[in-house]
Amino acid sequence: MTDVAVSVNHLTFSFGHREVLKDLSLQIPTGIAFGLLGPNGAGKTTLIRLLVGLLKPKSGDIHILGQLISRKKALFIGYMPQLQSLYNELTVRQNVEFFARIYRLHDKAKRTQQVEKVLKLVDLWERRNDAVQSLSGGMKQRTSMACAIVHNPPLLFLDEPTVGLDPELRVSFWEFFSTLTKQGATLIISSHTMDDAAHCDRLGFIRDGKVIAEGTPNELKLATGTAQTSLEDAFLYFVRQGKDARND
Repeated sequence: MTDVAVSVNHLTFSFGHREVLKDLSLQIPTGIAFGLLGPNGAGKTTLIRLLVGLLKPKSGDIHILGQLISRKKALFIGYMPQLQSLYNELTVRQNVEFFARIYRLHDKAKRTQQVEKVLKLVDLWERRNDAVQSLSGGMKQRTSMACAIVHNPPLLFLDEPTVGLDPELRVSFWEFFSTLTKQGATLIISSHTMDDAAHCDRLGFIRDGKVIAEGTPNELKLATGTAQTSLEDAFLYFVRQGKDARND
């Protein structure tokens, strides 16, 4: 396993004439929770869709786990999109089983065992036979999480995973994320809330398609002159600087 989970070099992407990402470069080490933080429209979701291979860059290159992104490499990736991609008429278990098959868990016994394992991890085993359309928003989020991790991916992309969750469920999600990184997984999490930012090992502040600052939460706060500042104030500080200010 490479020490760098994701390497992005001079990435540019446009929707028509609108440039969304602008010469963006980023190196994300393995085994951490890396937060992509920025306001709505900053380019976070577009970047994640590029990283998982759903979009192709205008220029630049992306390496995932040491190799260029490819269909084969996508089997080592878990992806929880911002908009849920569940089948409402199917049960919770059927949804997770469907994604397990997509990720080529062909052995029926192992697949059944893995589906049971992840449903228990996200505390949905008791609701496994319920149709997704009958679930609350938080339970649908947990079902999406189970679909993303059913194949034990070493690299997990989570696009706004805590949006709409109540405080208790948000805490449980972050406890689960911490467990995954301790097991060696790399998590890349997009968010526009500084509460999520505080839980990440390392952050990249994104504004107008550029990474304007990068570092640990404490490094980013210290860069403003005091560790007592909030991450929100730190983000605003870098926005006002109007330049790339990275902390290694």
